[in-house]
Amino acid sequence: MDLFELIKALVLGFVEGMTEFAPVSSTGHLIIVDDMWLQIEEFLGARSKFTFMIIIQLGSILAVVVVFWKRLFSLVGLYKIDGAKKNGGFNLAHVLVGMLPAVILGFAFKDLIDKYLFGTQTVIYALVAGSILMIAADKLGPKKPSVTSLDQITYRQAFTVGMVQCLSLWPGFSRSGATISGGVLFGMNHRTAADFTFIMAVPIMMGASLVSILKNLEYLSMDDWGFYLVGFLSAFVFALISIRFFLQLISKVKLMPFAIYRLVLAAVLAIIIFL
Repeated sequence: MDLFELIKALVLGFVEGMTEFAPVSSTGHLIIVDDMWLQIEEFLGARSKFTFMIIIQLGSILAVVVVFWKRLFSLVGLYKIDGAKKNGGFNLAHVLVGMLPAVILGFAFKDLIDKYLFGTQTVIYALVAGSILMIAADKLGPKKPSVTSLDQITYRQAFTVGMVQCLSLWPGFSRSGATISGGVLFGMNHRTAADFTFIMAVPIMMGASLVSILKNLEYLSMDDWGFYLVGFLSAFVFALISIRFFLQLISKVKLMPFAIYRLVLAAVLAIIIFL
């Protein structure tokens, strides 16, 4: 493994970490950066490339655990949050209800998604579609949201956001973009929708990642451990930075700037590919 290849791992970890939890689609950006520039499949092979993408995603998930460790530990009874409601309030059931729709559809259509939706062209369409939803959320969401903290989220709202999350099975749509938009449209303020999005990401992403790693265990090579480690650490560090920055930013700027960025990116990619 030479220095240039380790730099590729660092770059992909940076892309994953900076985009996983912003509503711009980390999967879409990874596909674009790798297909149009880095092309790590040339030295890793197709299956090892897929495994690497899963490993750097785990780095991003670890960053969420670090940022939200109190709330996550409280969900499983390992930490008591001061002022939390004894009866009711945000709990593990909200997370499970929110996860359920995407988990079911993800398992049912995983092979079709992998076969037909992983490509730069389909990502362009998803970038545009996701932007439309985000703009709609900012324009049509209630001016005075009724839900301003996690403890006010109902099970019905959690399930509704989970239904909207299913759109993110389309690479390029953005899981955080879909769930934050869904939360805003159904009564949450932007910060609460973002908090719910990030917390719900931990079990759903970790579960999907571990299942994928087990399926592709034979493609993990100790010869590539340096490449995997650099990518994982890079994704963790940059996701940590990205999450903290995004949580401070989302209440101020909302979703519109991210939607505009996605539309500009889609236009640039369309020009490169189709002209």
